[in-house]
Amino acid sequence: MAVLSVRLWPDPVLTTKAKPVDVIDDELRKFMEDMALTMYKADGVGLAAPQVGVSKRVIVIDVPGDEQEAGSGLIYAVNPKVIHKEGANAITEGCLSFPGLDIKVKRSEKVTVEYQDLNGAVQTIKAGGTLAICFQHEIDHLDGIVFTERLGPVSKRLALRDYEKLRRLK
Repeated sequence: MAVLSVRLWPDPVLTTKAKPVDVIDDELRKFMEDMALTMYKADGVGLAAPQVGVSKRVIVIDVPGDEQEAGSGLIYAVNPKVIHKEGANAITEGCLSFPGLDIKVKRSEKVTVEYQDLNGAVQTIKAGGTLAICFQHEIDHLDGIVFTERLGPVSKRLALRDYEKLRRLK
């Protein structure tokens, strides 16, 4: 397995809609294992293929548990899509493509997501809490949407200004 390079904003791949996966084969499985290793090495809870420069509709997620909710375990999702949303929530999120930037984003509180697993079987998961937020964040990446796009114009401008300051400090 290999650690992949995470693309940082404003890399154009982050604003490009990813292509659906037609064939789930050993090459894709290895790539997704590399994505999971990359996510863990970066202390992330989710990673989308565009974040490592690949325009494919695949994500990996592993949300740790806490006192309120169980952890998700590692989820490999091919061609994921939200098929139902309910409620609303605003929670502070980070993003591996915006290191150091944490912003409050409005998302649905609960989602139902349909995807294919590594064997091509269709799976459906009902998610709430952090897992719901993570699915929405990563699926946004597949649609070429970064989390700053979920902000109003003033908040977005301030967040991007803060991110530029963070980049200059490194």
